[in-house]
Amino acid sequence: MRRRTEGQEPSEEPVKAETKVVDQGQHTQPKSKRRHTYKSVLIITGKCLLFMLFVPPFINHAALQREELPLRPKDGQIVDVGSGQKMHLLCKGQGKPVVILDAPTGMSSDIWFQVQESIAPLTKVCTYDRMGLGFSERLKPDETTGAEKVWGMSTTGRMVDDLQRLLQAGGIAMPFILVGSELGALNGRFYSHVHDGQVSDLVLINPIPDDIFEEDQWKEYWYSELLPSLVLRQFSAATGLSRMLIIVGAIYPQIKGENISEEVIQRWKYLMSNPTHQSSVVDEHYFMNESAAQVRDITKFKPLSSKTSVSVITGDSFDQQMPEHLNQMVAKLQKKFLEESYPSANHIHIKGVDRRMIYKKPSAISQHLRKLVNQRQAKQQSE
Repeated sequence: MRRRTEGQEPSEEPVKAETKVVDQGQHTQPKSKRRHTYKSVLIITGKCLLFMLFVPPFINHAALQREELPLRPKDGQIVDVGSGQKMHLLCKGQGKPVVILDAPTGMSSDIWFQVQESIAPLTKVCTYDRMGLGFSERLKPDETTGAEKVWGMSTTGRMVDDLQRLLQAGGIAMPFILVGSELGALNGRFYSHVHDGQVSDLVLINPIPDDIFEEDQWKEYWYSELLPSLVLRQFSAATGLSRMLIIVGAIYPQIKGENISEEVIQRWKYLMSNPTHQSSVVDEHYFMNESAAQVRDITKFKPLSSKTSVSVITGDSFDQQMPEHLNQMVAKLQKKFLEESYPSANHIHIKGVDRRMIYKKPSAISQHLRKLVNQRQAKQQSE
């Protein structure tokens, strides 16, 4: 009995050992699965991040390359202005005097679409894109003319030099009527004071006062609120996010108003997704203070020709989306600088509009320009 019991005891130990092995296997298997799951999640997350970082910019770049030529205005031309730089010029109509339209800060020539169509039956009217905007090439360093050494890039001094070379290369007849809004108004003033006899009429729409950046409240708004939002748009365009947001309808072109064509809207979407255009938008706003200072200095140094008439068009406010105290500041400084610089200017007030009047109420602007053209044409016939 005793031997049989001893023989049975060893036979029970392997069974227990096997049971332990089985039990250990049951406990280790879930840990292996968890490690596999964590690894899969990390791989999927990494792939998603790589997709978000590289695929949208690539798709956006390819789309921009494909869209550029079809969206470029059919009547427009790319003009070589020297030093390997090319600018987009769009002229419609025939006759004299030629009307030149210079866009507001950071905007392409499409902003003038309705105004140009309205003036074209009377005479030749031209719009253009400043360097880096619209369909003009990216701004390049150019020290051949000497202007950049004096004025720097992305400032009014450089822009006026570009415009003068563009008009010369484009064969634009002089004298012409020069129309500018905001930064375009600064450019128009600079051009008119520097180039005697080339501008018969200067039209300033929502002109920016020379000394506005001396006001702390304005600088705070411009550099702490407006400029960061533009930098964000530039980043969004560079990463391809803007195109995705346009596709899903989260963002849309700001340009709205009377008879905006689908072609213009599509070009606007193209430019919203174009990092080169958005980068130039940021540059023009960033150097606005310097541009205003250049105009202030040049107008003091060189008075405007007595043969050049000046008209000023303003609305009820500069920008309805700005705080009211800033609009009041702009209106006060506008009145001051006009009284000091252009006391005999014809001041036209348009009710119910702000800086967006160019595309929200273009008929009011066209009406004044048509009047100027008729007056100049009648004078030419009498001579």
